[in-house]
Amino acid sequence: MHDAPPDWHLLTGEYPPQPGGVGDYTRLVAEALARTGASVHVWATGPEGVTDEAGVTVHRAPRLFTSGLPGLTRALDACRAPRRLLLQYVPHAFGMKAMNLPFCAWFASRRHDERWVLFHEVVYPFESGAPLRRHVLAGVTHAMARWVASTADRVFVSIPSWAAPLPGDARRRAEWRPVPSNLPTQAPEDRVREARAALGTGPVLGHFGTYGPSITGLLEPLLVRILSGDTRRLAVLLGRGSLAYRAALAERHPELADQLRALDALAPADAAVHLKACDVLLQPYPDGVSSRRGSAMAGLGLGMPLVTNTGHLTEPLWRELRPVELTEGHDPIAMATATERLLRHPDKRHALATRAAEVYQAHFALERTLEALFASTTKRPVR
Repeated sequence: MHDAPPDWHLLTGEYPPQPGGVGDYTRLVAEALARTGASVHVWATGPEGVTDEAGVTVHRAPRLFTSGLPGLTRALDACRAPRRLLLQYVPHAFGMKAMNLPFCAWFASRRHDERWVLFHEVVYPFESGAPLRRHVLAGVTHAMARWVASTADRVFVSIPSWAAPLPGDARRRAEWRPVPSNLPTQAPEDRVREARAALGTGPVLGHFGTYGPSITGLLEPLLVRILSGDTRRLAVLLGRGSLAYRAALAERHPELADQLRALDALAPADAAVHLKACDVLLQPYPDGVSSRRGSAMAGLGLGMPLVTNTGHLTEPLWRELRPVELTEGHDPIAMATATERLLRHPDKRHALATRAAEVYQAHFALERTLEALFASTTKRPVR
């Protein structure tokens, strides 16, 4: 019997400097665990090598979760026991076009290790009328999720809805573990003032994200409606892909070009400063705001007034606690109206910002993640 606590081994399809929210999340958790004095390893795809990064031993190898599985087995078995595997699960992150059944079998076979899994995403959905290949993909990803969940000792989901496709016992055991912000939750006041001064005196609207088409399709009509109403207004676009999106938006709406700023791929501390310099953040989502949306968490963590919308993945907490200005569905008129109301009333912005910070600390902060990971077998039920 081992008296020492297990060493942590985080398995992830991406890890910085690779871009991606799951990689950013994994680094946050790994470094936070290391700061507690735990021994922490990360296993990720990338150029071959082992490095020490902020007290975390990072093992990288190409094709680690496909043809590299025998090497992963040997390297893990050479590490000190007991071991706790924490799998950062996204079906497409492990290769084989999101159908990596051999990797699922490998995870299930690690009976001598503790096996934990956090589902950031779970399955590709079945869609009526979709081509056969998509039905095959949906069927395989459902089988993969059930296999991994049924063999895991603990199961976490980033939103409660992700528990639905899991088998009965795993669904009952699933623990809701929202993602925290991947940006600092404090920004130096002098730097915020400097950033704000560079943006001018008019109202400043912000958006933080990666500018995928499902979100920009909602963001564009919202920005056009709000910016067109007042030429003094400025939109600050933050995050990877913002430069390309700004260029495309300015080409479609040249009359708004002078009201658009883009800051692409800033360091986390710099992104936090510029977000904090905004008056209101606009964060529409096709499936609604939810606890898996790191871009929403960035605004909440900084205590920013944020306008967003509901959808089929929105948890009850958002309506119950109102940490954001919440509109129903994808209506850009409703979101623009809510934004105008906040811009007209500084007191409402201040109250919303205060509530955002309070709800973030109570439910979403990194400290809450660590509490869950170090908790005993007591489970937090999915709501």
